[in-house]
Formats: sequence, structure tokens, C-alpha cells
Amino acid sequence: TVDESELLTVPDGWKEPAFTREDNPKGLLEESSFATLFPKYREAYLKECWPLVQKALGEHYVNAALDLIEGSMTVTTTKKTFDPYAIIRARDLIKLLARSVPFEQAVRILQDDVACDIIKIGSLVRKRETFIKRRARLLGPKGSTLKALELLTNCYIMVQGNTVSALGPFSGLKEVRKVVLDTMKNIHPIYNIKTLMIKRELAKDPELRTQSWERFLPKFKRKNLKKRKEPKKKNTKKEYTPFPPPQPESQIDKELASGEYFLKERQKKRKQMEEIKAKQADAIKRRQEERNKAFIPPKEKPVVKKKASTEKKIDIEAIKEKVKNAKKKKLGALPEEEVKLKMAADEKKKKKK
Repeated sequence: TVDESELLTVPDGWKEPAFTREDNPKGLLEESSFATLFPKYREAYLKECWPLVQKALGEHYVNAALDLIEGSMTVTTTKKTFDPYAIIRARDLIKLLARSVPFEQAVRILQDDVACDIIKIGSLVRKRETFIKRRARLLGPKGSTLKALELLTNCYIMVQGNTVSALGPFSGLKEVRKVVLDTMKNIHPIYNIKTLMIKRELAKDPELRTQSWERFLPKFKRKNLKKRKEPKKKNTKKEYTPFPPPQPESQIDKELASGEYFLKERQKKRKQMEEIKAKQADAIKRRQEERNKAFIPPKEKPVVKKKASTEKKIDIEAIKEKVKNAKKKKLGALPEEEVKLKMAADEKKKKKK
């Protein structure tokens, strides 16, 4: 008896046996071919490395032709080709070479455990400026983001123009496509890189292989930092009513309500004249008031009587003494004591002489 869980798991290091001539001794019945165009700037590189491409494909008995006039590469099977999937790998090889992938990396597609994926990103973003910014975000500063993604997925990634070429194992290609598409949808690649790092650590634990990893993976919520500014004037809609608005009263309705409708023509004219005269009288009165404003004197402020000062009486004698002392003192003059000492010194000098 064998445990079912053991049957579902693949042993570590197991590889599918290679496809040999013994598996298909008679070869292929029909000739298959694929062709792809390449840009002008790749012409010099392809011309240089084309002998190596022919040598690598010759091991799988697939012919390769380079047409520089038309700008195309063609691969075809031969009578000696025994592997039916070799032509598909050869087609992927020339596609990768056309998308600026170097030959040293592109030739790995001929191995059994290596696949490729060319992701078209040109049509995912409308504005060209936004597309360039998001593509640069995928590369990161000095290519650090792309290098981290390559290490986590074990894939070679090449960002060129409107496409992203990836080369590596199937599990890694799946992750690369998800990260690239999310980046083009304005989700920063660092979030996916963090998730991949956690998955890599969880895969090392044999107990967690059969369990769900949902509880370990981070959940990033999108935050809209820019909020829409509310308008100053808000237009509020009126409540809907099935009934139409009431019609405005006509002149006849107003006359009927006031009783003017039943008056005679003479009476109506007299009433109109009286209203006109009353308006004229009001206007004359207003004008007269405005003219008389210039002759109206301004209001005088009431005179406020000052209260008798309750301060102390001034000492006049003391002030006179201060004035006398000030007169005696000249500006820049020495004090009296210094003057007396100076005079005494002068007298002593005279006596000595």
C-alpha cells in the first residue's frame, strides 16, 4: 500500500528523460518552417552571431536562414529531424533574438526544462508618458528591481521597447507575467517581490508544502491619497413631484381679485392718474430732502468740564534753588573742589619761582 500524498508529490531533482532518436526512429513526414522579422538595429549583432545560431540548431537537425535584405529569420526542419518540438524551440529562439535577447541567454530555450514568454505591454497604458514611467518602475534604480525579480523567479528578463521577454522555468514565467501586468496597472513591483520572498521561505519548510499560505502572505490595500476637492457651490436637486408647477396669475386675474375689472374706463384712467401723481409727489419729496441735507448743521459735541486737579502744590522755592545751581555750573566746567585744588597748585609754583 502506498500513501496517496506521496504519489502526488514529485521527488526533488527528478527530471523527465530526454527525447532521443529511439523514440521517433522514422523522423518527420512533413517539413515545417517559421519566420520572424527583426528591427534594423539588430542586423549587425545577428550577422555576427549567426554561425553560432546555425551550429546550435544543427545539433537538433534544424536549418536556419538569415535574410538581411528582407530583414527576416527563418527556421525549417530537415529529413534528419526526429524531435517534433525542436521546430517550436527554434521559433522561440529567433523570436528572442529579434527582441534584443543576447545569444548566450536565448540558446537556453533549446533545453527541455526552459521556456520563454514574450509579454506585450505597449497597449496596456493609454498615455505614452505614463507608460514610460511604469516601464522604468519595472527596471528600478540602476536595474535593481529587475535583478531582484530575476533572482526570485530564476528567470532572465529583458525589457525592450513595447515587450518584456522572459526566459526560465514555467513556474517563474508565471510569476514574471503577473508582476509585469500588475506594474502596468499601477501596482508597484515591490509588493509582488515581498510576496515572492515570503513564498520562497515557506517552500523550504516541508510541513507547509501541503497547507494553504493565505495567512502568511501580506494583503496590501490600495490607498487613494489624492481626494477630489469638493466644489464651493453644491447644486442640490429639487425633490421630484409628478404635479406641474402652478401657473402664474394673468393681468385679468389680478384685476378680478382687486375689483378693477368691473370699473368703467373713466374710473380706470382716473385711478391711474392718481397713482402717477402720488409717485411724482414722493419723488419730489425725496429730492427736496436730499437738497436740504446740505443746509443742516452738524451736531456739536458736548463740552466736558475738566475736574479741578487734586495734585499736590508745586514747591516754587525748590525749583528756584535748582535753577540757581544750574546757572553756576557751566557746560564742560570742572567741579568746585577740583578748581580750588588747581588754583592752590598754581600759587605754589609762583612762590618757588
